[in-house]
Amino acid sequence: MALLFCDAFWGTDFTDQSGYEAILQRLQDGRHMCKDVEELLKMRALAEEKYGRDLVTIARKAEGQTEIGTLKASFDKLKAEIEKTGYLHIHLSESIKEEVQKIEAFREHQREQRKKLEEIIEKLQKPKMLQHKKTIEVMNRARLCRQAANLAEKQYKWNVDQLEKTRHDWESTYRSACEVFQQQESERINILRCVLWDHCNLLSMQCVQNDDCYEEVRKLLEQCDIITDNNCFINMKKTACRPPAPIEFQSYSDLDANGGVRSVETKRLSVVLPELSFSGYPEAGSNSAGSYTSAQQAGGVTEKYMVLYDFKAQEDDELSVSKGQVVTITEQGEDGWWKAWRDGISGLVPGTYLTKLSPQSCSTSLAAAQPEHNPIK
Repeated sequence: MALLFCDAFWGTDFTDQSGYEAILQRLQDGRHMCKDVEELLKMRALAEEKYGRDLVTIARKAEGQTEIGTLKASFDKLKAEIEKTGYLHIHLSESIKEEVQKIEAFREHQREQRKKLEEIIEKLQKPKMLQHKKTIEVMNRARLCRQAANLAEKQYKWNVDQLEKTRHDWESTYRSACEVFQQQESERINILRCVLWDHCNLLSMQCVQNDDCYEEVRKLLEQCDIITDNNCFINMKKTACRPPAPIEFQSYSDLDANGGVRSVETKRLSVVLPELSFSGYPEAGSNSAGSYTSAQQAGGVTEKYMVLYDFKAQEDDELSVSKGQVVTITEQGEDGWWKAWRDGISGLVPGTYLTKLSPQSCSTSLAAAQPEHNPIK
């Protein structure tokens, strides 16, 4: 059975106010507790706001612009989820601030209500104490003065009646005040319990949301593939598909009849042969294209190829071509350099820069692409 304030906080005698003071002290302590809860929630709100803003700052400052592919997508998703988590914590801070405002409004409402009741009780308390004092004085006077006993008895009786009336009014008001105070205390306990309950629920929801955010990051990290990212980097940043131009050998040992250097034949070094053999170089005056087998002179069939990339000749025996041009290939060297004809001019081009056309295009354009004679210089 629930106990009542009005049945537990009376004084031991008529002038004793210890019960009323105990209730007032309890209400004062409850008001301090409300303030403590407000301060706790305010500090938690500031901490959540600072933490959220720090997360947003971290997410925005993290660059990761040099990464590519799925790992970059995972990193970007991580930054986005961190920023989202930061905003969720900022929103949580706003929610906590709203709860603080509710408690402040509730505390002020109780303070005003309590102040009014205290004023009413104080107004009744003063007449009660004054009347009690007069009654005691009259009673003492009646005891000391037997001559005025009848008058004093009448006065005493009248004062007792007045005191009883005042006491009845005071008890009725005090009982009502105790009921209101108990209702305030019940409301305070209930509202603080609800606030703390909702606060724990908010924190639990925040943990679930944080776990969902990081789960999205983990899903993207599961899709991260090393080979895919390396292939993406190669496709985006590759510079060339073959080694640099080879170094040519020139022999100055043979002189002509006039003492000058005779025409020097050169041989292009292989760009794919792993081991070089210096015995493979031609003697002075030999054919510079000795490493190629001319399909045109041997009666072979020439083929049409389209140029995929621009190539600028760096040597006299090379042929400059542009992307989209069609050339005729008459020789395919094992070192990756092919002999091409275009507009009556022949020269060497890298085979990796070409792509073969259809047989119909090759058969119609072969005769026009090959000149009668164009030796390699």
